[in-house]
Parts: sequence; C-alpha cells; structure tokens
Amino acid sequence: MDTLLTTRTGKFAGLLLGLLVFAACFISSIAFGVVNIKPQTIIESYISYDTTSQQHLIIQTARMPRALIAATVGASLAVAGALMQGITRNPLASPSIFGINAGAAFFIVTGSAFFGVSGFSTFASLAFIGAAVTAALVYILGSIGNDGLTPLKITLAGSAITAFFSSLSMGVLLTGGQTFDQVLYWFVGSVADRSISIYQAAAPFMLLALIGAFILARHMNVLALGDDVAVGLGQKTIYIKLIAGILVVLLAGGSVSMAGPIAFIGIIIPHLVRYMVGIDYKWMIPYSAVYGGILLLAADIGSRYIAFPKEVPVGVMTAILGIPFFVYIARRGGRS
Repeated sequence: MDTLLTTRTGKFAGLLLGLLVFAACFISSIAFGVVNIKPQTIIESYISYDTTSQQHLIIQTARMPRALIAATVGASLAVAGALMQGITRNPLASPSIFGINAGAAFFIVTGSAFFGVSGFSTFASLAFIGAAVTAALVYILGSIGNDGLTPLKITLAGSAITAFFSSLSMGVLLTGGQTFDQVLYWFVGSVADRSISIYQAAAPFMLLALIGAFILARHMNVLALGDDVAVGLGQKTIYIKLIAGILVVLLAGGSVSMAGPIAFIGIIIPHLVRYMVGIDYKWMIPYSAVYGGILLLAADIGSRYIAFPKEVPVGVMTAILGIPFFVYIARRGGRS
C-alpha cells in the first residue's frame, strides 16, 4: 500500500504538524464564537481570574469544557474506529456503523425517561453498559452461521442494531415530553452547553483506554497479518480482540455520554491515517487520536458559523462530511 509518509522522520514530522494544528484548533475553539475572545484574555482567565469579567466566565464555564470534550471525543472515536477496523478486518467498521453509539444512547435515553436518571456519572455508566451490550449483540449476530464472523455479516448486524436502537430511542423520546426536551439536542450529537462535570465523569476512563490502545498497538500489528499467522507467532488472538473490544466500549461509551452519538469520525480518520502512514498501529493510534481531535474541533468551530448567530449541532457537521466519504469507501470496498 502506497503511503504519503514513508520514512520515520516524515512520520514524526506529520505527527508534530498534527499536534500544532490540534493546538491551533483547541485555542480557536475557545476564542471564536458569538463572542470572540483574544488569546491573551484566555491566559489571563487562568492566571488572574476575574469573577466580574463576562469573558472570563465564558471561558471557564463554556468554552474550555466544550474544547476539552470535542478534543477527547474526536480522539476517542477515531481510535475506536481504527481498533474496530483492525479486529474485524472491515473498512466500514466504526462505533456509529456497528451500533455501539446507538446502543449507548438508547441506554441513556431509557434511564432518563423511565428511571429519572440525571447525574453525569450515571450517564457515563449507562453509556458504557449500553456500548458493551450492543458490541456483544453485534458480535453474536455477525457470528451466526457455519462460516462464522465475516466482514459482510458483522456490517449487516451492526446496521440492523443501529436502526433498532435508534428507532427505540426516538420512540422513548416521543412518548415523554420532558425527556424529549432534555435529551433531543444531546441525542443529535453536540458538544455545546456541556459542563466540566460531564467531562470529569467519563474522561478518566477514556484517557486510560487511549493509553491502552497505544500499548496494544504492537499486538494489533501482528493481528493485522491474519489470525493464522498471529497464532503461529504465539499471539492469543482471542485475548487481543477481547481487550480491543473493551477499549472500544470505553472510548465509544464515554464519547456518547459526553456528546451524544456523533457519527463518521471513526470511519474518516482511520482511512486518512492509513493513507498517511500505512497500517502500522504504532503510528496509526497516535495519528488517529491527534487528527480525530482536530476533525471534531474544526467541525465544532464550523458549526458556530453556518447559521450564525445560531449554532448547528456538531453531529450534523460530521454527517455532512462523513456521508460522501462513507459512500466512497463502500464503493471502493465493493470493487476490491
């Protein structure tokens, strides 16, 4: 496979460039919006916080949590997509396509509607449980039959589960007026109007999962050679896939608890990264984390200006970007 960056030096340079762009997007996410804020004011809000300053209040309570959530969710969904495509050997695998986002969202909606759940830590727990249940369902459905788990079967199973849980979620929302008002904007996928407490509830698990993905990269490289080759090299493939699955659940479940079911980042970024650095997971994981964060931060900034001064949910922006890319990947996969 031809890659854009072929040398180790070039890959380091690409990662460094990505980190610089990431930092610029993060600062821009805090600075730009209905009220534009100077970078100097951002620094002052942390060095000498002024309780009477409206801009300091906006930075601390709205812009910084929003930027942190967008960066973490973007990185997590991209890494989750890279891991899923590796363990399923399916170029269309991602948390949104395989129903994991939809399952996590359904558990949160159900908990809010029928059990009065409102705490952010409880939302995170429900999202993790929903993601795990959905992942197990998709794996079981995709494994039915004499030929076992195949890329086509698991894609169909994931699509069916996505449609099933999405329909159930909308049904629950429509039957509860108060729940509809509280959850609908979150259900579309948004990082706006999120408090730092939402971030604090799920971020530790997601950061641990990102670190786990970096550690697992070497084993994912062996797994990419094929199950038979990996077993011949002494790898216990079932444990590698199980650990990768747990990491995906933590990354996707935490993302849904923070920002709702944001789609397509887990498809776009891994394919872009493979074009840049190839299939070496030692490079794919950090690249996916950095460029996934860039994509969601940039999409969130763009969502503020499409219908200015109103905002479009960032989930709509990622869908606009992702649908043409999804069609392209599906057509290319079908030809090959």
